[in-house]
Amino acid sequence: MFWQNDNAVIIGKYQNTYAEINASFVKEHRIKVARRLSGGGAVYHDMGNLNFTYIINSGEPNFDFSVYCEPIIRALRSLGVAAEQSSRNDITIDGKKCSGNAQNYRKGRLMHHGTLLYDSNLDMLAHALNVPADKIESKAIPSVRSRVTNIKPYMREPATIETFRDSLKAFLFQEYEGRMTEYGLNSTELEAVKALRDMKYAVWDWNYGQSPHGNIRKKRRIEGCGTIEVYMDVEKFMIRQLAFHGDYFGHEDSSFLAEQLIGCPLEEEALHRRLAKLSISSYFHNLQADQLISLLLC
Repeated sequence: MFWQNDNAVIIGKYQNTYAEINASFVKEHRIKVARRLSGGGAVYHDMGNLNFTYIINSGEPNFDFSVYCEPIIRALRSLGVAAEQSSRNDITIDGKKCSGNAQNYRKGRLMHHGTLLYDSNLDMLAHALNVPADKIESKAIPSVRSRVTNIKPYMREPATIETFRDSLKAFLFQEYEGRMTEYGLNSTELEAVKALRDMKYAVWDWNYGQSPHGNIRKKRRIEGCGTIEVYMDVEKFMIRQLAFHGDYFGHEDSSFLAEQLIGCPLEEEALHRRLAKLSISSYFHNLQADQLISLLLC
């Protein structure tokens, strides 16, 4: 299957969401965040990126990525692109990553999928995955940051992403003659997919709440308020412990405010509900609720 997402960050199953994304940039640019079933690192999708998926009957897990990357590499080379497999699960050009791959095995079926950065907005990619300097200590698996490149400039002949996709498809069908079927979802299957998405995969608990246990330390100077340091212990992105320190002023003890947020999900609407009846400026002079929530989330 070939498929695309517009303006999205996709994180690996075992990753800490906030440790992988630039949360303020993602929010500002309305970039969707989704957790996938497979492991590996975070990737950025837009309509200049083409994704591919193999689904294969397999009696046992086979995490030999080369089995599935090599046909893609040969397809790229047929188009004049000097692609190579680098490390365990990347495809590179001139030492720069153009494809990240991941796998998931379940009940005798192996899913292998990968990205192909054809003509993506690499500035958006860099900003979305550029995690701010706030310290996040997590048991999650961090992404390995790599230099990236688009495939399009290396093509022997100029082509749209649609032509590129069709060329890959034609090569792969020839490569796997008689052993590969392109699959399209019918309307009934699409409705089932949408229902599953809405029930599980589009909800905060999956995309953020599944993040492993971690400690977050933030230090930020806010004009008119002062420097606020935040120390949080989170599990499944629920606040388990929280403390504020800094040179800010307030006529109420901020430790009381911290206590009110224990057990709250690190999610914007949930934080607003918890803080709705509290005067934030009583604890942090000149600070509003939106600014405090931004500090906790971004």
